[in-house]
Order: sequence, then C-alpha cells, then structure tokens
Amino acid sequence: MNRFELEKRTKLFALKIIEFVATLPNSKPGDVIEYQLVKAGTSIGSNYREANRAESRNDFIHKIGIVEKESSETLYWLELSEDANFGDPEKRRWLLQEASELLAIFASTSKTSRQRRASRTLTQGPRANG
Repeated sequence: MNRFELEKRTKLFALKIIEFVATLPNSKPGDVIEYQLVKAGTSIGSNYREANRAESRNDFIHKIGIVEKESSETLYWLELSEDANFGDPEKRRWLLQEASELLAIFASTSKTSRQRRASRTLTQGPRANG
C-alpha cells in the first residue's frame, strides 16, 4: 500500500469514527468516549499526512511516532467502548479491526524508520540523519 492509499484509508477511518460516535449513548461516559475517539481517531490521518510532508528523516520519525501513539489511543477508546457495549456493534467491530491494522502498520513503519536511521548513523556518521 502506497502512502496515498494509506492517506485515503486513514481519512475513511476518521469518517467512520465520526459515524460511530453518533451511535454512542447520550450520557457522561458516552460524551467522554465520543470526545476522545473523535480527537484521537481523526488525528491519525491528519498526522500521517503531515508525516508524509516531513522536512527531514528525523521529522518523519517524530511525526510517525505521533501517528502510532494516536492509533494506540484510538484502539484503547474503541476497546473501552466494546467492554462497555457502547455504540453500534457492527460499526465498532469494523473500527476495532481497522484500528488494530493501522496500529500495526504505523508501529512497523516507526520501527523500520528508526532502524534505518540508526543503521545510516553507524555507517555514515551523525550527519546522515537529515
């Protein structure tokens, strides 16, 4: 999957998050989960888009790390929704699966990028990080 396809995928995920939160209960816990899910779930795509426009390798690594963290946080709030049986079950199941896959993709990307930076630093010296 290339970066443009992944940008589209993360945007679709954000839209599905927005659809899902509309099915959450109108209660204090529902409001908290709604806020957190919208915040974290929509920031995955925006931060990934920004990572793709990074100014340097280090900037990319930093930004993709943020994407990984937001993916993990989104998965947490979806798991909490699952445990509380909040929201539309079908939408929730799809989001849980997609959030798990996105987290795996971004964790792998982050790890690979850091390893490549370390490898280049060892073979070319500290100026190879830019």
